[in-house]
Amino acid sequence: MYDRILVPTDGSDVSAAAEQAAIAFARASGSEIVALAVGQPQPPIASAEAAMAIDPGVDDEILLTRATGYARRVADAAAAAGVRCSEVAMLDYAPADAILATAASRNCDLIFMGSHGRRGLSRLLAGSVTQKVLADATVPVLVMRPRPAHKA
Repeated sequence: MYDRILVPTDGSDVSAAAEQAAIAFARASGSEIVALAVGQPQPPIASAEAAMAIDPGVDDEILLTRATGYARRVADAAAAAGVRCSEVAMLDYAPADAILATAASRNCDLIFMGSHGRRGLSRLLAGSVTQKVLADATVPVLVMRPRPAHKA
C-alpha cells in the first residue's frame, strides 16, 4: 500500500507513540521508514547595543545533535522490529516546510506524525506544525493525537 513512510519526530512522548504506531504499520504493510528530526534554531536577534556577541553555531550544534539522536531512536526501534529505516536530521526555521520537502525529496507516499493537541490560545500563538503539514502535503498524512489522561 505504502512503500516509504516519513515519520517526523521531535523526541516528545506524543512523537514516541506515533513512532511506535508507524513502525507497527510499516511492518504490517512491508513499508520502509524515513525518520526525520528537525531542530528549529532561534532566529538571530540583533542587539541595539551590540554589547554581546552570540555564536548561534553553538546552539545549532546542540540542536542538530539532539535531532540526530531522535532520528537514531526511531531507526533503532525500526531495526528491532525488522523494518528498514533511513535517518535524516537537519536544522530548519520552519519544521513543517522541512517535513514537506523531505517527503518530496525522499519519495515518501505517507507522512505519519503525532499531534500535540494544542487548543485555544496556545494553538493560535504557537501555530501548529501538524496543521501546516496537513494543509500543504501532497501525500496522505496520518496524525496520531495524544491519549487523554484517565481520570480517577
